[in-house]
Amino acid sequence: MYTVKQLADLASVSRRTLRYYDDIGLLKPARRGDNGYRYYDRQALLRLQQILFYREIGFSLSAIRQILDAPDFELEQALRNHRDALQRRIHRLERLVAAVDDTLAYLKGDPQVSEKQIFEPFSEEKQAAYAEQARQKYDPQIVDESMKRWKNYSPAQQQRILEEGNEIYNAICANMQHGATSAEVQAWIARWHQHLRNFYEPTPQMLRGLGQMYATSPDFRERLAALHPDLPDFLNAAIQAYCEGLP
Repeated sequence: MYTVKQLADLASVSRRTLRYYDDIGLLKPARRGDNGYRYYDRQALLRLQQILFYREIGFSLSAIRQILDAPDFELEQALRNHRDALQRRIHRLERLVAAVDDTLAYLKGDPQVSEKQIFEPFSEEKQAAYAEQARQKYDPQIVDESMKRWKNYSPAQQQRILEEGNEIYNAICANMQHGATSAEVQAWIARWHQHLRNFYEPTPQMLRGLGQMYATSPDFRERLAALHPDLPDFLNAAIQAYCEGLP
């Protein structure tokens, strides 16, 4: 058994955090002593590790609780998913490190390093390509309005929207074992639908088209597969199922 202090020290979190997790039902102690002290067992220790993993990749506490309390949650599968996510993050960081090295070489006058190369990880060009794909598939006025609306958001609003999007896609990945038509996944697709309204009002036809684009566009497949190799096709299937229930 671990006391609050022992578990806090072991996991490098504050005792206040553990008490808060208990209060919201996210991490309950195995028992309480007659003196009211909390005591945690090995199962609680492993659950805390999962909480910290999911927090690291951007999940909200409410989403984490939903995932961990799901009847079919499997710790070993969750750990494998975390490992895959961390490897993808490492790959992303390696690209950023390479960009820093390229920039240092560029500053020293290395003729083999171009201006375009030092910005490759941030890929504004790819963002423009995504917009152009959307223009070809949908009403260009809607796409342009979406981009205009995005530029009018404050940096704080943009950050919030990006974080919300990351949470949605990560949550869909975490619930893939339930199936594309499951209540868990469909609830997150509904959140995704609402999230799109930050940019424009999507029709059912547009939602279906987005799902198809996620599955068929090489650029979209690459971005989504970085989260989970099966996500592009899974997301398309989930979106098509969601649209069946729309008026």
